[in-house]
Amino acid sequence: MTEIAIDWTSMPTSQLERMLAAGRDVMECHRVLTATGDNIVGELIKHSGSFYEWSHYPDGDVYDRQSHAQFYYHAHPKEERREWNEHGHFHTFMRPRGMPEKCKPKQIDGFEYPEGANDALSHLVAFSMDEFGFCQRLFTTNRWVTGEVWYDAEDAISMLEGFVIDHAQPSWPVNRWVSGMMVLYRPQIEELIRQRDRIVEDWREKHPDNDVYEDRNLEVTSVENIAVVEQMRAIGEELGRRRKAA
Repeated sequence: MTEIAIDWTSMPTSQLERMLAAGRDVMECHRVLTATGDNIVGELIKHSGSFYEWSHYPDGDVYDRQSHAQFYYHAHPKEERREWNEHGHFHTFMRPRGMPEKCKPKQIDGFEYPEGANDALSHLVAFSMDEFGFCQRLFTTNRWVTGEVWYDAEDAISMLEGFVIDHAQPSWPVNRWVSGMMVLYRPQIEELIRQRDRIVEDWREKHPDNDVYEDRNLEVTSVENIAVVEQMRAIGEELGRRRKAA
């Protein structure tokens, strides 16, 4: 894992302002949940009964029928979570009806593509959560992990703009938080998706006899540790510098 260096000075002011607003939304979601002793993860799973490893929360996932964005939360067995000290993670997706028209699945020999018009979904990024319900890292995964259909990095990146969960079920704060995180960390997510493709291609070259997309030895393809406060500080400092310069 290498830390992603963001050149804040090269980013348009309008994008920085949008990221800052999204960050405020993210922090507001934490605030209103903390006021009642809740957190992002607990809010999502509190009405689901016993929490089971591998199960999707909520049952059937969260899907926005307007944007065609989707997400779910789950956790791996404890022995698999120990290295990252995580409770679980959110997986986010975009379905074809929400993708830009130019996006087409990558043609992979031997892969059976789904027949449904809206079933060839793309995984975007995952949010790893600690035991207190805060996001501690972002990561991407190999194709087999979520059973997604593979899209090249630039196609996947173009899907990020349309990702929003704009309804109240099963939890308005959680939906707003996931949507906000996608905007707040847009530069890092873009670079993680590009790293994903580079890692996959490098793996393919080193293991030419394996189907790289089905290779169980390649699971996480890129990862970045994060802290919302640090991201907000960096954005705020750059916007402040520009205001002084003006």
